[in-house]
Amino acid sequence: MQFNRIIGPTEDFQMWSASSHGFSFVISNESRSGPGLHGQPGFVASWRPIDLNRPAIRVGGSPFKTFAEAEKACEEMLKHLIDDRAG
Repeated sequence: MQFNRIIGPTEDFQMWSASSHGFSFVISNESRSGPGLHGQPGFVASWRPIDLNRPAIRVGGSPFKTFAEAEKACEEMLKHLIDDRAG
């Protein structure tokens, strides 16, 4: 999967998205205060099916300390989702 940065209203808005095999993934950089999204500090990863109007589901382990950790967790979740669909 290739994550692309989402351009937000300010430069401090840090969010990336990717999609593959009918699933959409988002990684956001959150902090307790300041500009951008507020929450537990770190990189929060979530996913949802592209063609269903459902809320996103947080990837286990979120928030992650680094973007690379969040990206790897999304890739592992995608493998799991594809395996579940096939089995």
